[in-house]
Amino acid sequence: MSVRQGMLALLAQEPMHAYQLRQQFEARTGGTWPLNMGQVSTTLDRLVRDGLVEPVADTEPPAYAPTEAGRVALGEWWSTPVVRTAPQRDELSIKLALAVTAPDVDVTAIVQAQRTETMRALTDLTRLKADLPAAGPASDDLAWSLVLDNLVFAAEAEVRWLDHVEARVARAAAQPTRPAVAADEPTRVTR
Repeated sequence: MSVRQGMLALLAQEPMHAYQLRQQFEARTGGTWPLNMGQVSTTLDRLVRDGLVEPVADTEPPAYAPTEAGRVALGEWWSTPVVRTAPQRDELSIKLALAVTAPDVDVTAIVQAQRTETMRALTDLTRLKADLPAAGPASDDLAWSLVLDNLVFAAEAEVRWLDHVEARVARAAAQPTRPAVAADEPTRVTR
């Protein structure tokens, strides 16, 4: 989610000043995406510059509300699916991709350590979820519950992926090795 669109969505509900905006953004996402005041101020300045929000008259500190153009832009954001064309850079994927090609690295130990950490995080998330009160259709608790669901599902998927990595590494280790080709040696195709 873009911070810009998220802030625009909050302002469409009611005018807010920068500090309120930060508080509401963090409350609705359960603090999983913390914002600093500089980021909020810069984003507000850009929204004003682009004609999507405007200051509300006679408020101190200044509060902001969306313009008609801002409401149109927000409607477009709501109706446009999130495109997943470029994968996010994932430190764990990169770490394991490099580990399986590095000599003297115990990939199984890396996987086991990560699984332990991911299971710890999953336990914490499940505990947080159990402590949530029943959420109404438009409450902050429902918003936080949905964010928690995403985090739980992502942690569960990571554990399944780690199981897969461990199995693939074990199968690769059991296969006879082929002689390595030097990086500067051309690969020959034989028919």
